Amino acid sequence: MDSVISSCARAGVAEWVCCPGELNAPLLTALAHCPSVHRWHIPDERSAGFFALGRIQATSRPVAVLTGGAAAAASLMPAVIEAYYQRRPLIIVTADDEVPVGDVGAYARAEQDSLFGVFAPSLDFHLPCPLSDLPDLVPICAEGFPLHLRLCCSENLSIGHAEISSVSDPPPPPVFRSSLAELSTMLRFCAHEGLVLLLGALDPEEQESVLWLARTLRVPVLADATSGLREKLGSLLLLGGNDILLDTPPPFVLRVGSVPSFPFWRALEDISNTSVFSITRSGFSGLRRPSSLIEGDPEQIMKALDDVPHVGDPLRYLPRSRSIAAQIDELLLALPESDASLVRSFSQHAALAEVLFLGSPTASTLWNQFAQLQAPTYYVRSTSLSGSSDGAISAFLANSVGASFACALIGDLSFLRDSSAAEFSSQLPTGKRIIGVLNNEGAGLALQDSHAELRRLIHQPPVLSPADFARLLRADYYPIRSDSDLDIIEALPDDSFAVLDLIPDPAQSLSLRKAL
Repeated sequence: MDSVISSCARAGVAEWVCCPGELNAPLLTALAHCPSVHRWHIPDERSAGFFALGRIQATSRPVAVLTGGAAAAASLMPAVIEAYYQRRPLIIVTADDEVPVGDVGAYARAEQDSLFGVFAPSLDFHLPCPLSDLPDLVPICAEGFPLHLRLCCSENLSIGHAEISSVSDPPPPPVFRSSLAELSTMLRFCAHEGLVLLLGALDPEEQESVLWLARTLRVPVLADATSGLREKLGSLLLLGGNDILLDTPPPFVLRVGSVPSFPFWRALEDISNTSVFSITRSGFSGLRRPSSLIEGDPEQIMKALDDVPHVGDPLRYLPRSRSIAAQIDELLLALPESDASLVRSFSQHAALAEVLFLGSPTASTLWNQFAQLQAPTYYVRSTSLSGSSDGAISAFLANSVGASFACALIGDLSFLRDSSAAEFSSQLPTGKRIIGVLNNEGAGLALQDSHAELRRLIHQPPVLSPADFARLLRADYYPIRSDSDLDIIEALPDDSFAVLDLIPDPAQSLSLRKAL
């Protein structure tokens, strides 16, 4: 067992998230005697997967999740899919018999072959064996995708103590692939017809080079909050950009970062007259139609682009955006208890946090449209790139490790889906952690004007209230109905863990949506 831990350490794995079980007991024992790696523990595999994903986001290192057999590991699938589309090296370690017996339905021995399909290839480790006989995980982890390690263990397996003096450095970023010729030609000879820059999620180390590109091109920018650049773009930022771009699509779009969450991006599937170029670490085009894709570290790609021209805003998108921004400000003043106004007020307090986490598609959408723009937010994370709402609290807590102040904005249904995250709270170092919950009454507020049968099928009134759930998390609870209620954030001590229940006025929220 010590050889497995050593092999992972060589690939940069410094943290293990452990889910107890009978099959993985030998490796848990070996880990317990290995002081060189950090061990988190939780009985729930789904939360474990998202906590590990959050630690990968925070450290840029591979993180291993240790579970029992296939039945337990299957709960990791949502986190594995998310890690696949974010291109994060999440390592799933499971135990199995030395000689797999096939899919015979034996108790606790569900078939593990290709358990995660295309999202995480499986490697078999037949134990015991020396470290020199194990596959080299370094180049595999350097690719950045999830990986499943299946430990085939003999019954007389001895438990060794891993002698790990140090853990290797994290793997380098994915290599620069594809040609820049098509993108360079577009920027130099065609972009003057109209170019818009779309920014998806970016890692902090990617932001400076992308900001340089935006300021050099001086084109309109539609920026997701997870880019970390939304507040730094100044007059280049397109507020209300979805409606503007849907009304008058540009000839060219350059997307940088992960696949954006904007409706306009999804609409590009059917806007064939717009040519789309993508620069992304993940390597996914995000579109089912033809587009130009450049895969690799954005900083390397920006250096290779060399001389980038000034393009500007020939289609006059930015004056229209300024008009929409003024309209939004007026509406927020007139409707101070709407969900959008509460998000704006919450964002003004959260701007002081070292970590900002957006834990649901609804939270991301409202933040992108209505959050403050004066104070920059440098570290913004999310786990909703694949459309999932699972594991939001676990991923937030994982990202908050080491931060003196961290804030999350999460939809009420996403909040209630991660009760096991309470297991992590006692394992974390001290810090101020605030979770703002958008109380949408289980999608009820968004469905006020919907057909009755549609409401019945979609509306999910929560069994537990946010107040009940805050108690499960061992967090303080505060109902928030107005801007002044949010002053509690500054009043809380530095070691607080608090849930703020953002309770909007339904009539004001509906009025704002209709006005826009």
